[in-house]
Amino acid sequence: MTTDISLKNINRLAIPALIAGVAEPILSLTDTAIIGNVELNPTESLAAVGIVATFLSMLIWVFGQSRSAISSLVSQYLGANKLDAIKTLPAQAIFIMILLSLLIIAITYPLAASIFKLYNAEHLILDYSVVYYKIRVFGFPFTLFTFAVFGTFRGLQNTFYPMIIAIVGASLNIILDFMFVYGVEGYVPAMHIKGAAIASVIAQMVMAILAVIFLLKKTEISLKVKLQLHPEIPRFAMMVLNLFVRTLALNVTLYFATRFATSYGKDYIAAYTIGINLWFLGAFIIDGYASAGNILSGKLLGSKSYGQLIGLSNKLIRYGILVGLTLTALGASFYYPIGRIFTEEAQVLKAFYDIFWIILAMQPLCALAFIFDGMFKGMGKMRFLRNLLLMATSLVFLPMLFILDSFDLKLYAVFIALTFWMLARGLPLIIKFRKLFLPKVENH
Repeated sequence: MTTDISLKNINRLAIPALIAGVAEPILSLTDTAIIGNVELNPTESLAAVGIVATFLSMLIWVFGQSRSAISSLVSQYLGANKLDAIKTLPAQAIFIMILLSLLIIAITYPLAASIFKLYNAEHLILDYSVVYYKIRVFGFPFTLFTFAVFGTFRGLQNTFYPMIIAIVGASLNIILDFMFVYGVEGYVPAMHIKGAAIASVIAQMVMAILAVIFLLKKTEISLKVKLQLHPEIPRFAMMVLNLFVRTLALNVTLYFATRFATSYGKDYIAAYTIGINLWFLGAFIIDGYASAGNILSGKLLGSKSYGQLIGLSNKLIRYGILVGLTLTALGASFYYPIGRIFTEEAQVLKAFYDIFWIILAMQPLCALAFIFDGMFKGMGKMRFLRNLLLMATSLVFLPMLFILDSFDLKLYAVFIALTFWMLARGLPLIIKFRKLFLPKVENH
């Protein structure tokens, strides 16, 4: 089976995936921008949203890995012309993830204050964090459900419907944010930070409903859960487990980054909130091409088209670096206006502008890491991804963070350590990929 790896086909998958991928960071960025401009305690509110967004991102990244596992299995079966044999897997996988999400809510809801104290949140910031989290967490099951459906569509080489769902969800969230945070005189009371959380949950619910409609109407995949487990469920579980451990390591990085930023004071955590959310946005934009790599690599591996797999990697390296450089150039062109979108607090802006250039400079490096990360997920190489992330976090990020912090570099320490962490993630993936598949091409 020949798979089209032309720029046209890559963009057909990557551009809708890019748009779909930015939905979650747009939810957080919208909350950040709107909350950062409220009249009542804007700095404390912004800090609280940043802390909760970091924790929720951890949960979503840990448990949302089911998307990659489902996509990998479906695409490999599609490449091997055995799609009928995998049709019942997504429903069982989704059911398992929903049960896990409900368990997470049951555990974290009563412990919210204790959780955010671990991030050095205190006083008003802690109060706001708890209020915001205890509403936003109810969107978690809907997000996991939507992610799993997106994984199914990706496996079927379709990123168009996830894009439509994401556009509707993000647009609705922006509208509701303005309505609920600031209020609509005579109709909707101003609800401040509670309003931002409610807006996000409603948007996530609507996205989940649309995901059900599109999956049932546009594919032959059923959401009916059969009692007899699919033969690939153990493999799916092992993939998710490896990604679970990997993502825990990833979130150790984010936890320490947020904890250190919070310890520097409210202006620094507010600046960090803006910076890290923009970093997330860049990551999800680049993830469009990572998604194309994820989708096509699984299919190519399933059909044993190793020459095309190498060709795909070479093309994605070029496209990824180009996207990364474009993001850097755009950020540099609007360096100061970007900060003022989120806050007018002078001290917060100063702290943000001091480190924003680091975030921009690391975008091409992030592109390489994310693209090969996506390809390895598509091929089901989750164990290697797990081990690499564990080493990058424990041997690179944490030592660098503690060393640089000892020189009182504050946010410089956090973002320089993040840059070297991305370098430690990206280069080994490229080397490993070529060691795995260049010999197969020569011998095939």
